[in-house]
Amino acid sequence: MDVFFKGREIATRNLTPGINVYGEELISEDVEYRLWNPRRSKLAAALLNGLKNLDIKNDDKVLYLGASTGTTVSHISDIIYDGKIYAVEFSPVTAKKLTRLSRQRQNIYPILGDATKPKEYMNLVEKVDLLYCDVAQPTQSELFMKNMNLFAKEDALGMITLKARSIDVIQKPKKIFKQEEKKMIEKGFKIIEKIKLEPYEKDHMAFIVKKNF
Repeated sequence: MDVFFKGREIATRNLTPGINVYGEELISEDVEYRLWNPRRSKLAAALLNGLKNLDIKNDDKVLYLGASTGTTVSHISDIIYDGKIYAVEFSPVTAKKLTRLSRQRQNIYPILGDATKPKEYMNLVEKVDLLYCDVAQPTQSELFMKNMNLFAKEDALGMITLKARSIDVIQKPKKIFKQEEKKMIEKGFKIIEKIKLEPYEKDHMAFIVKKNF
């Protein structure tokens, strides 16, 4: 994965030199990099916390659920400079900003859609090497698995960032994460790695999974 670490900072090589996306600092180390804010990107938080089993290649195809305005999407866009990222966002207002970003970065394909209804965008998305899910709602693991079953290649990886408080505000996060992990295993998924996102995100855990075909 083409990611640059410097102490407790992380950056990606800028696909569009001279242009930042969300006010992030641009730095030059022979080439231009964009600092990647772990408090605005759960993937950056996971990588800084030591995530090991996610190797994103430059020509990978990625399906991103919960793309928002494109902060993390833009950094994946840097990494997969010869690939494609299909970015699904539910909010029309937010999707407009994502569409503007896709005009600057031609490997981003914005999709206005509901991640709980993946068949609605089946004709827009090919089989992918990575499915990334950041959708904060009670059924987040269910919608993640549904999309994995439809769009994941045989050797594809999935990454889901679970927000405990979106699933249940009463139960302890540790118990919720165990329940969600059990759900995924029972539905035929293998847990490759899991990592907490503190101190960047409270009550969050990221899981790297693979489908048992």
